[in-house]
Amino acid sequence: MSRSPEATMDQPVYACFFSVMGITAAIVFTTLGAAYGTAKSSLGIASMSIKHPELIMKAIIPVVMAGIIAIYGLVVAVLLAGSLSPLYSTFRAFLNLGAGIAVGLSGLASGFAIGIVGDAGVRAAAMQPKLFVGIVLILIFAEVLGLYGLIVAIYLFTK
Repeated sequence: MSRSPEATMDQPVYACFFSVMGITAAIVFTTLGAAYGTAKSSLGIASMSIKHPELIMKAIIPVVMAGIIAIYGLVVAVLLAGSLSPLYSTFRAFLNLGAGIAVGLSGLASGFAIGIVGDAGVRAAAMQPKLFVGIVLILIFAEVLGLYGLIVAIYLFTK
């Protein structure tokens, strides 16, 4: 029978908990942001499609962009989960917690922005087609907020 490694001051038994909380924060908050962005922009698509059903495929852009936010959280969660071990240094555990919170909360904010812009944007673009390019640019800037969190999370993970 093999013995499990002993906990030390640098590797307490509870350190892994903080890493798991980082994994949880990454997937939960980015998924909440993606869900909100999808739901909010879908309301705009549904109301716009009553008068302009031919524009539904153009209007689906915010829904796709909101779904990408959840992928950011999934990538970070899988990276962090792959590095789990029974004993973890507190430094590594808090880095992983920070990585999960960084991508999670930035994904949540990004999803909110995509949902609000997507809802108003698809309605406005249906009334004035010249607004479409501007709306897409605003959506890109909203999406980049989540990408910033992904970059910070990967940077923290590689420390």
